[in-house]
Amino acid sequence: MNENVPAPGLLTRARLLAAPAVGASVVRDLERITGLPVEQGFSGAPPQEPFICVGAALPEELRGGPLVWFHSVNAGTDALLSAGPWPSGALLTRTVGRMGERIAQYVLAWVLADCQSVPGFAAAHARAEWRRVPSELASGQTAVVYGTGRIGSSVAGLLRACGIRTVGVGRAPGAERAGFDRVVTADDDTASLASARWVVSTLPLTPATAGFFGAERFAGMGGATFVNVGRGATVDMRALEDGLRSGAVGRAVLDVLPVEPAAPDDPCWRLPRTVVTSHSAGITADEDIVTDFAACWDALAAGRVPATAVDVVRGY
Repeated sequence: MNENVPAPGLLTRARLLAAPAVGASVVRDLERITGLPVEQGFSGAPPQEPFICVGAALPEELRGGPLVWFHSVNAGTDALLSAGPWPSGALLTRTVGRMGERIAQYVLAWVLADCQSVPGFAAAHARAEWRRVPSELASGQTAVVYGTGRIGSSVAGLLRACGIRTVGVGRAPGAERAGFDRVVTADDDTASLASARWVVSTLPLTPATAGFFGAERFAGMGGATFVNVGRGATVDMRALEDGLRSGAVGRAVLDVLPVEPAAPDDPCWRLPRTVVTSHSAGITADEDIVTDFAACWDALAAGRVPATAVDVVRGY
């Protein structure tokens, strides 16, 4: 058994805490799933007895207590892990739910909008300008998707269903991954980037991915549209701007930014041929939190590592 997986008996004896922002319906479901009363909100000294916590952030005062398991209501856990050393021995799980499906549909929507010149038609409408523009077929073209996990695979699967060739960039080359025609490593992505019509990032933020998309990668895109649904800080924004202005990057769709929310004077709003969608591609629903927490609870009760467990060393 993984050392961070608590014994089933410990779960039923633990206190169950939930952040104040966790909705009332979710709290009721947490109590139904566990049979434990939920204590919502917390202040003061950390509990002396083992406890479970559900929320978006782990308050500093709780990091010193005997935390057994923290379930994040978000898919990304970089903010949790960067806030300080993770409590020794504590399990961390995250909420994915139907996020892969939501994000995949978001990406497909922008891919098709690209092919049908939707941004151009919207601009022409605003100018009351009649201009015919031929459409472009998505099928037969190539999308390179960075990240071959649950979200990346969902994106690739939906694009592939539309006849788009999908190349995944992951840690293991050539490995079978759902939704991908081929998988390469980040050290071997040059040819794939050059042939891509769309480059999609689903990367988490870790020490290895900070600033991952820099001048070299953007310069290597042959006019591809760049779509970021991963984490904003994986992108060097100055390098992206240079790529857009040189034409190496044809368009950009940014659901995430290094600093959020973006202020009105943030340079991102003035990037050419770019749309910012305010971190809306895969908003977590209450049902996602409940479904994934229940799956984790069932796995732990059976002594298994939950599918959404996070490796706190790797950061995902």
